Amino acid sequence: MDFKAAAEFVGAEWKASILTTMSKYIEIPNQSPLFDPEVLTNGYQDQAVELLMNWVKSQNVPGLTMRLETEPKRTPVIFIEVTGTDNTTETVLAYGHLDKQPPMKYDSSNPTVPLWEPHTPIIKDGKLYGRGGADDGYSIFSAITAIKAVKAQNLPHARTVIIIEACEESGSMDLPFYIQRLKADIGSPSLVVCLDSGCGNYDQLWLTATLRGMLFGVLKVSVSSEGVHSGAGSGIIPSTFRIARELLDRVEDSKTGKVLAPALWADIPAEHRAYAEKTAAALGDSIVKDYPFLEGVQPMSNDLAECLLNKCWRPTVSYTGVDGVPGIANAGNVLRPYTSLGLSFRLPPTVDAAAAYAELKQILEANPPAGAHVTFTSNKYAAGWKAPELKPWLSSAIDTASNGAFGKPALIWGEGGSIPFMGMLGDMFPEAQFVITGVLGPHSNAHGPNEFMHIGMFHGVTVSVASILADHYKATVANKQ
Repeated sequence: MDFKAAAEFVGAEWKASILTTMSKYIEIPNQSPLFDPEVLTNGYQDQAVELLMNWVKSQNVPGLTMRLETEPKRTPVIFIEVTGTDNTTETVLAYGHLDKQPPMKYDSSNPTVPLWEPHTPIIKDGKLYGRGGADDGYSIFSAITAIKAVKAQNLPHARTVIIIEACEESGSMDLPFYIQRLKADIGSPSLVVCLDSGCGNYDQLWLTATLRGMLFGVLKVSVSSEGVHSGAGSGIIPSTFRIARELLDRVEDSKTGKVLAPALWADIPAEHRAYAEKTAAALGDSIVKDYPFLEGVQPMSNDLAECLLNKCWRPTVSYTGVDGVPGIANAGNVLRPYTSLGLSFRLPPTVDAAAAYAELKQILEANPPAGAHVTFTSNKYAAGWKAPELKPWLSSAIDTASNGAFGKPALIWGEGGSIPFMGMLGDMFPEAQFVITGVLGPHSNAHGPNEFMHIGMFHGVTVSVASILADHYKATVANKQ
């Protein structure tokens, strides 16, 4: 691939239509169904789908067909197919999503956070601000433009299928249904490209080798049928908060943060320890300094590589919500009848999520202190994912792409988040190679205030994907002829 020509091509496409259309996409408050129960009827999802599909049609890509897959009471899927050179059946599957996280509720008393409207696109310092641009609205633009860049240089490429779903931020609950429906249409991809991941900096291509699993559960401790005046009841009725604290000590060391449940741990492969060391050497102390620590607060480890391994290979628990506890201004002097805590566990890539839930439930519910009524319930858990070992052709193609697009070699690392679709595809296509990458880098705030997409990273990732598509054809089709 001529990288200079490819970069110029992507830049021209960005100016011609991508920026304008992405800006319109940002303006649509198309929240994922978990956050907007009316998303199937309020028209926002329809607007986003129509905008993206109309843009794809306007690109006039030779050999491209597209349709919208729908089913009552489910979010839709955009299904795109681009025929391969000489009608080869060798297939690449590319993935992204169009649903969004909700806008943040800003704290007007905090002057450090600009009060930018999340659905008003703003360009500043080479970044396009706005909800859903980086996570993950850019993906369809990047995938289509990468294919166009390959065609612009008359380079051969495999058949390419692009799937854009509409409920990733809700755990991709509708996607398995469509994947089964589309199984024959997808075929057997030898390469999967996911554009919904992150990057450690904006200077090179980043490949995600692992994703953590997740398990969200609610721990509820109840002791009475109603609240009791604390002057009358304390000392007789046990405190639900105290009991909850005692139960939490069963699953987390409160001094170190170490998760204590054995089923949530996994051995860390040597090559992934090496990835962490290389990433730590490349990023330095930005690994911790890029987080918004208050002055004097220390990270959980002073070893940068260990911080990365904590983030992607070790279990953690976060306390994400509380029920049964009123705000201080509205709190009466009452011994409350119950306390419920939302516990978000992140699981190592190779841990069985169902087994993790079973063990946590047993640990937390067994022999409740003071005979309290204790339940731990979850209907939301998913396994993580570990990429198969890179074949030599892909290892070479990734470095070629990164050096050509950015002038630096690629880096491989693990991500702390989850993409449920990857585990599903790994099970369906065990022989496929995976390129999991993205534009979500330092401070990009995917689910937070002022989400932005680094425009230069969009260009670099798109050029890189184009190069990998061309090299994939050489490795899987040309070398077999």
